[in-house]
Amino acid sequence: MASTDYQFDPTSTRDGYGAIDIVVNFYTPQVIAEKRVPTDENFRDQVRMADDHRRGLTPEQYIEKMDRAGIERSLLIAARCGDRRMSTSTEIPYSYVHEACQKYPHRYSGVAGINPLLGISGLKELDHAVKDLGFVAAHLYPHWFGQAPDAAIYYPYYARCAELGIPIMMQVGHCLVYRDDNRLATVAKPMLLDRIAIDFPELTIIGIHLGYPWTEEMISVATKHRNVYMAGDAYAPKHWGQSAVHFANTFGQDKFMFGTDWWVIDPERAVKEVDDLAFRDHAKRKIMRDNALRVFNLPG
Repeated sequence: MASTDYQFDPTSTRDGYGAIDIVVNFYTPQVIAEKRVPTDENFRDQVRMADDHRRGLTPEQYIEKMDRAGIERSLLIAARCGDRRMSTSTEIPYSYVHEACQKYPHRYSGVAGINPLLGISGLKELDHAVKDLGFVAAHLYPHWFGQAPDAAIYYPYYARCAELGIPIMMQVGHCLVYRDDNRLATVAKPMLLDRIAIDFPELTIIGIHLGYPWTEEMISVATKHRNVYMAGDAYAPKHWGQSAVHFANTFGQDKFMFGTDWWVIDPERAVKEVDDLAFRDHAKRKIMRDNALRVFNLPG
């Protein structure tokens, strides 16, 4: 259990080290009250969101949940979802995530969401997030912008991430968001990362959400390119599938990272289910901690 200043105690964990959760949405009572996050009940029901999760958690409450799960650090995403002019779009200000990271630097690191429609101003905001706020990565939801990951509109952002020396994570796989007022199509099959990795060999790319239902495609791209990784977030570990578990436990143990996509998956449940998958000790430590420390250049 953490002390009153929310320091992490690795001796309290089963394995003697804290996990790193690389995909955590900034989902607090404040952003819910300000309608800065999706409020579609159909989507919440589809992901079987618990009633208490729907109210959000303060940064302090979430650290307490991390402690119970054995998670030392979470990467908080200041997500950008869609055109700002659309009522269905959402955006978490970088300043909100920065405040939590500044208050608890040993528990949180920031990830800057990308809105490619902002053009040059968006690039300047990304510069600010990394250079001034200390964010460690960028994040992209291609389906919210209706264009595949290898579309030209994203390329200036990929180039800027490479220049800044930060990785970019992006959702690949199917899109579950389907609202009467905003029907989003699936645009991001994992194989599309192949072209990006070829064009930007200096850029570290993480395909999140397992690439489901094309998980084997995601594995193939991560195997081909030394700069491509994948994460097991947004799906409970017991549903990762045999291919992903085998990859993470054997030849892909250096290319796979743990995540939850909280609020979609509860971290306490996720860590317990990873424990139940009987990973090899050295592989488990890599996917739960060491790979994230290396890829995101985190203290540890």
